[in-house]
Amino acid sequence: MTDPDQPSTVPYGIPLLEESAPPQVDDRPEILLITGMSGAGRSRTAAVLEDLDWYVVDNLPPKMLMALAGMMTQADGGVRRLAAVVDVRSREFFSDLVQVLDDLRSAQITYRIVFLDATDEVLVRRFEQVRRPHPLQGDGRMLDGIAEERRLLTHLRSRADVTLDSSDLSVHDLARAVRDLVVSDVQPDLRITTVSFGFKYGLPLDADHVVDVRFLKNPYWVTELRHLTGKDEPVRDYVLGLPGAEEFVGRWVAAIEPVLDGYVQEQKPYVTIAVGCTGGKHRSVAISEAIATALRGQGRVVRTVHRDLGRE
Repeated sequence: MTDPDQPSTVPYGIPLLEESAPPQVDDRPEILLITGMSGAGRSRTAAVLEDLDWYVVDNLPPKMLMALAGMMTQADGGVRRLAAVVDVRSREFFSDLVQVLDDLRSAQITYRIVFLDATDEVLVRRFEQVRRPHPLQGDGRMLDGIAEERRLLTHLRSRADVTLDSSDLSVHDLARAVRDLVVSDVQPDLRITTVSFGFKYGLPLDADHVVDVRFLKNPYWVTELRHLTGKDEPVRDYVLGLPGAEEFVGRWVAAIEPVLDGYVQEQKPYVTIAVGCTGGKHRSVAISEAIATALRGQGRVVRTVHRDLGRE
């Protein structure tokens, strides 16, 4: 039985999919193999991926790749994004890599190879800066080790999906390039912490920005509010109701907005905003909560910490 208002291919009683229905997202596990020249940025690449919540394994013997791939799962809490750093440090195991890659393809396990490279001149300078020998140098010159590594990696470089030349990249530029490989158009979250504190107990050591709210009247001198904290509604209403308090919060948040956007561009994942009053109980607590609320209204990820509550 068909409905005259629906195409004949759609059984009666089954609604058509809405045209605005979102497309299905490919949720398959991801495997990224990080390899390339020693000194070209493999460790930095691994650190960036770890910050992006990838499960990172460094200096992995290639034969273990199949076992790790078998442990990946689409279930919540499982390993869905695996990054394995594989290079000549695994010595005799490295010769197994080409066969392992073929085995992964045969098992229909998809992966991408990211090859890190740099010029010989840059690699020599980087090793000299850290005063370490090249892993394949042996008793020869550093350039001998670099040449041998290039020879061993020739076939793997030809199979790479992406080659990153880090010769002219700063560590921040390399981090940005790696993020572009694995992150969608959505900007990564900047994790903000607002910390209330009392100046008499000292500044928070990890503060990136310090906000001094001692210019506001102190609720401590109001008998009905003294025993309460800035998390209590009467104190919050009192503090935010003081002349200039809400205007201060609005203007301060507007002033910090381009700074936070700059942190995102410069790959700074965390920022701590410390808000201080005399004892860290009333004004700083109320204002730090107000700042956090305003930042969340902009779509920011913010948590609040009240360091000195309970210390008096």
